Amino acid sequence: MPSHALYPQLDGPLFEMVQRDGVFPDSKTLVDCVPTTDPEEITERFDGKDIERFVAEHFLLPEDPVTGVDPSTVSMEWYIDGLWEHLIREPVETREGETILSLPYRSVVPGGRFRECYYWDSYFAAEGLAVTGRLDLIDELAANFASLIDRLGFIPNGGRIYYTSRSNPPLFHRILDLLASRRGPEAVFEYLPALEREYEFWMDGEDETDAGESHRRVVGLNEGVLNRYWDDDPRPRVESYREDLELAERAGRDSKELYRDVRAACESGWDFSSRWFAGGGLATIRTTDLVPIDLNAFLYGTERSLAGWHERAGNDKQAVKYRERAAKRRALVDRYCWSESEKFYFDYGWIEGEQSDSWTLAAAVPLFTGMASEEQAAGVAPALEERFLEQGGLVTTLTESDEQWDLPNGWAPLQWMAVVGLAGYGYEELATEIGGRWLDLNREVFDRTGQLLEKYDVTGGCGEGGGGEYSLQYGFGWTNGVALALPNLFY
Repeated sequence: MPSHALYPQLDGPLFEMVQRDGVFPDSKTLVDCVPTTDPEEITERFDGKDIERFVAEHFLLPEDPVTGVDPSTVSMEWYIDGLWEHLIREPVETREGETILSLPYRSVVPGGRFRECYYWDSYFAAEGLAVTGRLDLIDELAANFASLIDRLGFIPNGGRIYYTSRSNPPLFHRILDLLASRRGPEAVFEYLPALEREYEFWMDGEDETDAGESHRRVVGLNEGVLNRYWDDDPRPRVESYREDLELAERAGRDSKELYRDVRAACESGWDFSSRWFAGGGLATIRTTDLVPIDLNAFLYGTERSLAGWHERAGNDKQAVKYRERAAKRRALVDRYCWSESEKFYFDYGWIEGEQSDSWTLAAAVPLFTGMASEEQAAGVAPALEERFLEQGGLVTTLTESDEQWDLPNGWAPLQWMAVVGLAGYGYEELATEIGGRWLDLNREVFDRTGQLLEKYDVTGGCGEGGGGEYSLQYGFGWTNGVALALPNLFY
């Protein structure tokens, strides 16, 4: 973590008092503030008195997010098209004491409290941008990610200094696939070194990790390695500092392990879900003890993309290397994450040596990346229809909790991956049904509220999602992208 003398909003006495006292309802507010004077002077001047006034006098607070519209005056599609102007950001040049990361090209932010570029969010937004012909912006998203890989060795969770100890579901290859599908394969050749370097980040330590061992994001199994989510920093998240401290107080376990597992769940994007719990609530989170089916499916997709792009570029040796890696990963996933009795994919608890019993929508990702066999897809498809399909689309898990990545919530990225995956294996009728229910829910909520949401309750009622450690957010980048891209799949 940077010195509090340089970033008083991230560390030190000011940070501690503001976050512990809950000066702002959202812990992320302070860490996104921009100093209006020299950060070292702010640290020297702080006397612990009248904290709220002190912050207002020495920092620019984040701007309020864009609100909705009167839905009687515009269509949902018109609203989305106009909303891009508020979500697209010009190139970022970091000012002194500011926590946002510099980006050489334009980016897209999710909206609401998420005022910076996020890794996996950007892919789902890009699918919608492609439908509306904004290919120049997708070019810039790819170039930004390549720049981050060049500087950091990976793509961080989001575009802030405090996110640079973890990544996000690795979907850079899908952005490149999307770009190549519109511009031709030559458009992505320049990004192959960056994609390979990102892959090396995820595979760091694989050659030194034996069965039963782990190193960062790799886990050793009997026949090779698979991957897990991780974070290199075992401390409370600065953007959720008070929440993490309170969790540690009631958890009664090693705080470093707890914080690591919390942060690893943030890397997964599923922050938070009963999927990661050892049978209880958030205090039992054990993300790093699990080999997640979705992460390994994403990395399979990365390996397949690398093989394909190298083959097109005439690099036959590299193409063979990544094709073999993909085949090995697929075999390991089949052994450890596929349940022949349930005909479904599950996360694997590598320490206990058994599969999780949590049914989650992560099982659709192997279809999305083409890792599933026809027989496996034939097991997953009816399970999605019979167990997960609700009035407004697919529910995230079958467990109801106070966490946002659980029943009754549904999320745009999971609908997209399930629909694309099912259609790719020939289950077009089911894919169309899921996509149609989700879009109907989006439209119904928009026609009533004038907003598109970060998440939705797909089981009925008002449709507005809930749970989690912050209030429902509006905007919303990946919801907008998927709402535009889904109809394009079938029409």
